[in-house]
Amino acid sequence: MVAPADLPEVKALLVAAARARRDLSYSEMLQALGYRFSRPKMRSLCRLLDAIDGAGRIDGEPELAVLVVRESDRLPGQGWWIGRRDAPATWTGPDARAYVAALQARAFAHFQDQ
Repeated sequence: MVAPADLPEVKALLVAAARARRDLSYSEMLQALGYRFSRPKMRSLCRLLDAIDGAGRIDGEPELAVLVVRESDRLPGQGWWIGRRDAPATWTGPDARAYVAALQARAFAHFQDQ
């Protein structure tokens, strides 16, 4: 499992990705942490991503979990979409891509100067 102790490293990887104006696949993120991809590890990574975004909201930062995407279509996984009131009706396709691109652009812009 991806441990809560990995949280600072996960955030650092996300900030570095934002500064580089790029996304990371779930596999890339787990590999950077020294883990092989598995569904349980991915789910524990997602819990850390939620915690990072929760703390970021308090600090006025844009969300970073949007930078972690599936390799197949470069969109966040289905769980990321749950509960989003402003999201498009479907979590695939052009509307989803535009929504994700806008959120990623916010992260890129925010962390560019830091």
